[in-house]
This record gives sequence, C-alpha cells and structure tokens, in this order.
Amino acid sequence: MTDDRQWDRRSLLRGAAVLAGAAATVPLLDKAATAVAGVGDTDGLFKAGGGDADALFKAGRFEQAGRAYEEILRKDPGNVHAARQRGYVGLLANRFPDAERYLKMAVELAPGDKQANRLLADCYIRQDKLSLSAPHWRVAGEETYAKWFAAFSGKPYQVHGGTAQLPWKQMDPEPLVEASINGGSTKRFTFYTGAPSLQVSAKVAKEAGLSPVVSEKMDFLDGVVWAHHGVLDSFRLGGIELRNVPVSWSTTESGGDVSTDNDGMIGMWVFYHLLTTFDYAGRQLILRRRTPETAGKARAAAKQAGADPLPMWMAREHGLHSRGSIAGAAGSGTGVVGVLFGGHSEVAGIVKKETAKQLQVRVDRDRPVETFAGSHPAVAYPCYPKEMRLGDVAADDIYCFTNPDAPLAPDGFNVPAVFFHSFHKPNTITLDFTDMKLYVARGQAA
Repeated sequence: MTDDRQWDRRSLLRGAAVLAGAAATVPLLDKAATAVAGVGDTDGLFKAGGGDADALFKAGRFEQAGRAYEEILRKDPGNVHAARQRGYVGLLANRFPDAERYLKMAVELAPGDKQANRLLADCYIRQDKLSLSAPHWRVAGEETYAKWFAAFSGKPYQVHGGTAQLPWKQMDPEPLVEASINGGSTKRFTFYTGAPSLQVSAKVAKEAGLSPVVSEKMDFLDGVVWAHHGVLDSFRLGGIELRNVPVSWSTTESGGDVSTDNDGMIGMWVFYHLLTTFDYAGRQLILRRRTPETAGKARAAAKQAGADPLPMWMAREHGLHSRGSIAGAAGSGTGVVGVLFGGHSEVAGIVKKETAKQLQVRVDRDRPVETFAGSHPAVAYPCYPKEMRLGDVAADDIYCFTNPDAPLAPDGFNVPAVFFHSFHKPNTITLDFTDMKLYVARGQAA
C-alpha cells in the first residue's frame, strides 16, 4: 500500500512537484463493501446514472451520492462504508457538523477503520481542533501527525490584521512573495496549494530558534533527509499576521538545507484560514480576514468581472477541486478537476491517461519527459488538449503533460485533469473556504 502523504512530504522537500496530483494514493472506495441504493453504473469519465451511491460519488455527483448513502443508512444503520462516505461528502464541502456526525458514526461502528479515522482527523484540523485530531491520526497510522498536533496548546492560526497585498517578486519558475518569521527580516517565500503546512528552510528555522516537536527520517532521491515539525509563534504577510502556526522544515543528515531556491513555502493550511486571491494577471497575492463583509465584496468584484461562482471541494487535507472541462478531437467532458496554484511547473496541467484516450487528446509520445512525481522518477508525455476551461476562462491547444501512471481517481472520485500554475497566468482567482466557492475571471483584480 502506498502512503500518499510520503509523496506530499517529498514534493515539499523539492520545493514543488511537477506532477503533483499524479502520486499514487489509496482510494477511499471500498470494493469489498460497495454501497448500492438502486440500479446504476458509471458512464465514462464524466457521467453516472441511476442510484448507485459509489458510482455517483466516483463521477463527482457528491450531493446525489450523499442522499444515496443516507438512504443506505436508513435501511442499514450499521453500514460502515456508507457512514464513512457520507461523512466524506460533507468534509469535501467543509460542512463540518455534517461531516463530523457521519465520520463519528463510522468510527464508532469500526474504531480501527484507518480511512474513517483519517477523514475525522482532517475534519478536526480544518476546524483548528488540532489536539482532537491526534488520536485519530494515530489510528490512521500517522504517528508523526499525531505527535505534532497533540503538542499544540491554544488556538492555532490566530489572525491579526485585515488585508495583505503582496506583490510577486517573480512569476517563474515559481512565484515569490515576502514574509517574515517571528518579527525578523523579510524572507522570500514561494507558495503552493498542493502542499499542506507552512514550510521554512533549515537556515530560517535556526534563525527563528525553532525546535522540533517531532522529527522523522525519510528517503529522498539518492539519499535521506530529516523532516522536522514544530510550532511557529508569528508569521507575517504584509498587513496580516498569523500566530501559533504549524511549521515544518527539512535538513540533510549534516543539518544543512535541502534546497536554497527560497526561504520557505506557504501551503494550503495558511490559505484556507483566509479569503485568498491569486491575482496572476496583476502579479500579486491578496489575503483578507474572512468576514461576511469581505466575502460580500469579493463576490461583488467577481460579479463585476463576469465571474460566476464555481463549486469547490477539498480532499485529503489540501487537495483543491472545482468543476471544469477538457476537450479533444473526440469531443469534450465536464467534471470535477484538480486546481493548483503556485508551485513550479511549466505545463498548464495534467491530462489523465483515460481522459486523453477517451477524448482523443493529441499526445506526443516521441518526446518523453523524464521528471518527478513527489520526488519519484516519472515519465510524462507532452499533450495538447483542444481546450481546458475553468468557468468562463479557457485556454486552447495549451501545453500539458499526460502521465500513464497517474491514477484517475486518487481520492475516490474521477479527476480527468488537473489545472496548474501556467493555466492561471491571465486570470484572477478568489477562493472562499467558508462558502466553498471559487471565482475565476480574466484580467487582474480590481
């Protein structure tokens, strides 16, 4: 069994992963306990019919799947799979009371169920209940996370200040912004929503006097590194300061930096505590304390720019998804797609093997690219979908990769494509993690 978090951590050590999202993961659909409420089957990559709960879930029809799982539980209250999946549906949309109810039910029915415990642990950390997550991480086999989060006291991610507008010091090969640690001088931070926690370099960790709560040794490329996890007092991003923040850093066996490309990386856990705007067109990162007023202004600005709200889902602590489409010579399909911001990649996205085949996307198999997926060697091929679309923003015949080893349903539902850094360059994207809406418009923020 592959541990997908090992892939995530190793990709952080590299600074980013070109094929992030292509890592092998453990599906959450349990074939041994298929939950059926009626008759139906998956039709291709983008459609599902009937009332088969797992088929609906796999096709990204989460609301319908949730109702189907509820129907199963009405008839069979002891169905662990249905309880776990119904909780997962709630968690994808950050509906925490809903998610907690069903995931607790699943854990009560099967206390040793690793998947249910992992999802419940994630549910707690998204609500900043870090200590409550610890025992569930332990049951899920994540001892490092269990020790790290059990060590927290007080409220994490305390937000001070209202707004931060951070100009990008560069766009490529990865965007850089300035931030400071514990009141020190400004440092160069990249950001990547495919990463979970805030990362700092070994040098910055030493300067800030950070001490690890827990450390682990892991294989990395041709050697080994140490990954350390601790607690940061203060992280300032322009006009916003976050206090009591989970932080990680990595060192070589001699204690040096693994990479010197930047001073650290801002991951998804920081961004989902704020109303976050990636203004690619204006080359700035806009962060706001999320209030009804700031959310209303963001909606109004998006409407003025012609952007309709898109649904947003988050899987496995930081895997962001929305609804998009992709087209090839044989037509197009709309479904749940992965969306990543920041990082280090020259391609606009990943087109899954099954998607490329079904839609007849042009693939250049004469020019294989040797790259890495989470620091593991991988071979990808250039491909050129006729169109990739997110909301009203589209790119035609754009340069992408297809990786034959990338799973279609890494988190239990089909993800035909993943949209990367280069796709977003003409656009402004705002993420609202309370309403779970994504707004994308062409041009820079007003």
